[in-house]
Amino acid sequence: MPSPDPNAGSDTDGEPSRAAVRRTYEDIGDHFSKTREYAWPEVESFVEESDGVGRALDIGCGNGRHAELLAVVADTVVGLDASRALLQAATDRVGDRVALLQGDATRLPLAAGSVDLAVYVATLHHLPTQEARRASLDELARVLAPGARALVSAWSTAHDRFDADPDADEGFDTTVDWTLPGGETVPRFYHIYAPAEFERDIVDSDLRLASLELSSGNCYGVVEPEGKRT
Repeated sequence: MPSPDPNAGSDTDGEPSRAAVRRTYEDIGDHFSKTREYAWPEVESFVEESDGVGRALDIGCGNGRHAELLAVVADTVVGLDASRALLQAATDRVGDRVALLQGDATRLPLAAGSVDLAVYVATLHHLPTQEARRASLDELARVLAPGARALVSAWSTAHDRFDADPDADEGFDTTVDWTLPGGETVPRFYHIYAPAEFERDIVDSDLRLASLELSSGNCYGVVEPEGKRT
């Protein structure tokens, strides 16, 4: 099982790097996208609760499987990912139904209050510092319109692949290998969230936590922008 590694996902200076994480998905993106054909049930349920929204956003859109869901209920959809390889896979899947952008979850290229519905799934845990993770949550709050909702998820210590205490107050950093068809393994950085830590990071951000659940070893939070900024 993966074990906590304080330097997981580091560049040569020993510090975690978002650039290193992005390079990982450039290396594995084509193969990775082929293993991610179907939308997650939790995302399907969340999106099905909304209809007739203006703009929707998928942060960390990958191959577009969840942006595809959003396109059913939204007039326009923006999918954002740091990896060009994954964005190419998304282009092949969703075509011109989704506006695809390469970008950083900590600096969303959208106007404040311009998003009516968002999913931020399986991406927060790839940001290698708490500062970056918190900045991305604040950015999500910034772009959400009043009354908008978003679904945020991250891998949890409750997942059965980790030998970790799900009741711990803090999570840990680790790497999880991805095996390419030729047998090469590529380490992927993860911050594995303790549920209490996940809740705390959202509550301490500019988001309001509407609901929290554990499902399939992931933390899921439904969040809103209200109630956090003066």
